[in-house]
Amino acid sequence: FNKNLFSPLIWGNLLAMGLVAVGIVVGVWYFLEDYTHHGESIEVPNVTGMPFHDAEYALQRAGLVAVVADSAYNRTLPAGTILEQLPVSGRQVKSGREIQLTINTTQTPTLIVPDIADNSSLRQAESRLRAAGFQLTPHDTIKGELGWVYAIRLGERALQGEELVPEGSTLTLVIGGGEKLVA
Repeated sequence: FNKNLFSPLIWGNLLAMGLVAVGIVVGVWYFLEDYTHHGESIEVPNVTGMPFHDAEYALQRAGLVAVVADSAYNRTLPAGTILEQLPVSGRQVKSGREIQLTINTTQTPTLIVPDIADNSSLRQAESRLRAAGFQLTPHDTIKGELGWVYAIRLGERALQGEELVPEGSTLTLVIGGGEKLVA
């Protein structure tokens, strides 16, 4: 055996390394307990259907953080209303957790009106407009070729080809009634 193996210096260093290792393990243990909020549980409140500011306040009171993650459009609800939340209400989470919210957008989505004026029959125009998501009123008739689409109106305003209008708009087709146009 080597005499240096039993030296107090070697044993002192081994003891110091052991104490440092134990200190690191104990420090990490307490840090993780505090950082992960071990044993803590908060029930997520239901904020669906609330205006954003009310939902944000309710989540803050519960110790949670409101984050707008997405938006969608629902014409039956006011702008800024919470449509969905994740995690859902009733789930158990830790304090400080971000609750992702989907809100009702403040802007009505728009659709492009197909360019059908003066290049489509009534049947083609109705089919294309309904497929694009538009509602149609009874059409207006003017002098011109029978069943030929001469214009599209939104209310009293004539639309130009490929114009953007709010989703769900009601359009009126202006078609020919079969009377000859005088040249």
